[in-house]
Amino acid sequence: MTDDALVQAAVDARAHAWAPYSGFAVGAALLCADGTVYTGCNVENVTFGLTTCAEQVAILKAVSEGRRTFTKVAVVTPSHPPAAPCGLCRQMMVEFAADLEVLICSPEGVVERTTLAALLPRAFRPADLEDTSA
Repeated sequence: MTDDALVQAAVDARAHAWAPYSGFAVGAALLCADGTVYTGCNVENVTFGLTTCAEQVAILKAVSEGRRTFTKVAVVTPSHPPAAPCGLCRQMMVEFAADLEVLICSPEGVVERTTLAALLPRAFRPADLEDTSA
């Protein structure tokens, strides 16, 4: 899948966002290693703490369908420059793809190409749980 097609999938997902409180509609498109794409949009809740980010929706959809290996994600936000994924989303992504490529986008296209490792250095990983004797 081309980057343009992945970004377009995120733009299309963003159109379904439920963001009546912040007005900050976000769309995400997650590319799996097998070529499958899962999309997500943010879904706000009046209590804000129950709000779910677009990236989380895409990951949850993919995992619930048996996918566990991801290669790239496009995230489209309305801000200029576009916002990077939040810390919670970064940690959720690193669970499955520490070397994930991240496209941070405006609705018009890719603004920045980066990696999850660059966005979340020294991430908390499953290996951190292995030696708890200290």
